[in-house]
Amino acid sequence: MKYKLLLLFFLSTTLYAFAQETVVTEEKEDNSLAGQFEKMHRTSTGFQTFKVIDKDVLQKLKSNVLDSIKSYKNLVSTNENLLITERENIEQLNLSLNKTKLELETLQQQENSISFLGAQLNKNTYNLILWTIVILLALGLGFFAFKFSRSNILTNQARNNLLDIEQELELYRKKSIEIQQKLGRELQDEINKHRNS
Repeated sequence: MKYKLLLLFFLSTTLYAFAQETVVTEEKEDNSLAGQFEKMHRTSTGFQTFKVIDKDVLQKLKSNVLDSIKSYKNLVSTNENLLITERENIEQLNLSLNKTKLELETLQQQENSISFLGAQLNKNTYNLILWTIVILLALGLGFFAFKFSRSNILTNQARNNLLDIEQELELYRKKSIEIQQKLGRELQDEINKHRNS
């Protein structure tokens, strides 16, 4: 069917080319099929309304037409094989392209994610978690620094109060020793007065 269509196409183009060539010069012989048809028509003799064509010329034209058809068939076959090869190449290239796209997506996903505690996280999520931890640690450090500072101030105040109390206690002890000594002397004086009296 394809070859019949090809033959019809070929013959129609040949006849079209034949109709287009109105002037054929003797000096330049056209070896195309249309030129050969024209030459055969010109060189054939007429009988009533018919043209008488030499068998050798007809046989040569037939041979040339068959050779041209064979050549075109070979060309069509070669083009079909080339088309099949190109389709296979396109399929392979599409497969390769899809594989490359998948690899690219995987690499981009790996590049945009970080393994954190065994889980793959997006870099933005990882950064958010990391900065949240850093801020919480900074707040905790600030809180403990404040508590330490406050405790240090309270400890220093307690030490100062303890020193003041120890000094007052020492003064009180010295005064109470002095009072006891004074009372002891007075008692001794009174005892001595009562013994002597």
